[in-house]
Amino acid sequence: MTAAPDRLAGVRYLVDDVQAAIDFYTAHLGFTLGINAVPGFAEVIRGPLRLLLSGPASSGARATPADAATAGRNRIHLIVDDLDAEIARLRDAGLGFRSDLVSGPGGRQILLADPAGNLVELFQPGQPARLL
Repeated sequence: MTAAPDRLAGVRYLVDDVQAAIDFYTAHLGFTLGINAVPGFAEVIRGPLRLLLSGPASSGARATPADAATAGRNRIHLIVDDLDAEIARLRDAGLGFRSDLVSGPGGRQILLADPAGNLVELFQPGQPARLL
């Protein structure tokens, strides 16, 4: 397989309502709208991530076997500078979270879901370890 290294990385999310997904990602998570073929399909972009939003009538959704169409534990991972501020901002916008705030050796994270239930992880890296 040959791929140009300067291409955007793409992830496809199946959504019930393409316009609702566009609104969620652009209004709350800093994505910009790319291709817009509502109601079947759209793409939103943030940095090097091209998120493909495939509605029920899109070819991407039709190609998914029924036993593989359920949401799993996969999620997109968005790095933020101030997780506490992001949580407050999103709660003020009326969004709910799908997990509690979790802290680990690499940083802190919380999960929210888009209108179709696809997961989005907001992650604030921890401080790098100091060398002795």
